Amino acid sequence: MVTIKEIASAVGVSSATVSRVLNYDPTLSISAAKRQAVIETAEALNYATPRNRNRAAAVNGAAQALVPGATKIALVHFLEPAQELVDPYYVGVRLGIESRCQALKIEVVKVFHTKSLPDPTVLQSASGVVAVGHHYGEEVEWLRRHSRHLVFADFSPPGEVDDSVMSDVGHAMTRLLEALYDIGYRRIGFLGWIETFYGAENLHAERRCRTFIDWMTKAGLFDPDLCMVERLTPDSGYTLAKAMLSKPNPPKILITCNDNMAIGAYRAVHEMGLKIPQDVAVASFNDIPVAQFLGPPLSTVKIPAELIGETAVDLLLERLSGRDISKKIVLGTEIVWRGSTPPPVDASAPRES
Repeated sequence: MVTIKEIASAVGVSSATVSRVLNYDPTLSISAAKRQAVIETAEALNYATPRNRNRAAAVNGAAQALVPGATKIALVHFLEPAQELVDPYYVGVRLGIESRCQALKIEVVKVFHTKSLPDPTVLQSASGVVAVGHHYGEEVEWLRRHSRHLVFADFSPPGEVDDSVMSDVGHAMTRLLEALYDIGYRRIGFLGWIETFYGAENLHAERRCRTFIDWMTKAGLFDPDLCMVERLTPDSGYTLAKAMLSKPNPPKILITCNDNMAIGAYRAVHEMGLKIPQDVAVASFNDIPVAQFLGPPLSTVKIPAELIGETAVDLLLERLSGRDISKKIVLGTEIVWRGSTPPPVDASAPRES
């Protein structure tokens, strides 16, 4: 487990500064470059554990044989650089792509999202394209049209023509709800965001939200007041948690759509004079590095961001080597139990204090 002191030493700032950056302290005055360095270093150090290094070395050795000469990959991101820093999970996906490419001596050209589509020659001049995150409608068709080979990372568009790698967050939500039910929770709240599909907003289309509603309804526990979503902003977790916990019959546990929203929820809980998990527990998704540093540490579903990025590169190399049948890979998730929830019923389940 990486420590705040290690991150501070690597970046050249104080431990207090690292803590405030990772907790998205709005009062902290720090340059954008230094903030980016803290977040990327935290993710990179968390990723570079001995286990991950050994696994990556073994896979890199096998993948090297698939790399043709003068390979260049275009990484097309669905977020702007500043937006990526608000959600370090996607920093992890990108670092997985970049680290795999660096180990295999593959050039990477990064293209971040803007209000207009980028110059298509960037894609056309690359051996292949890895598209990170959610691309819809015309963007998907544009990527297909200008890419020699195309792989989607953390997203799978409809149809069977594209390679993709992602985790099944719907299945992960089901597992989390079942575990919380076994612990004894019945008043369960959900905080999420409004997903946009092909230009149209759908309040409950996001997979974690949809699964939450379906599962709670089948269990006879669904209360519309305990499912709140809004257009995602850096303050969404805070504003939604404060609104939900102010209701006459608030939930006993909050499930947030990702760890960044959980950070905001923590702030709302503390401002209201409540304690985690005694008054309200919190569980989330992603397991970004800051999750282990919150007080108390956050229980969260670990989604293997870096491995998603690595696997996307490997799928692209397979395409370059001649594979012509599409692959859709679904990677597993793991619930990491920490202090923000009571212990799971199964005493042998992994738990971090």
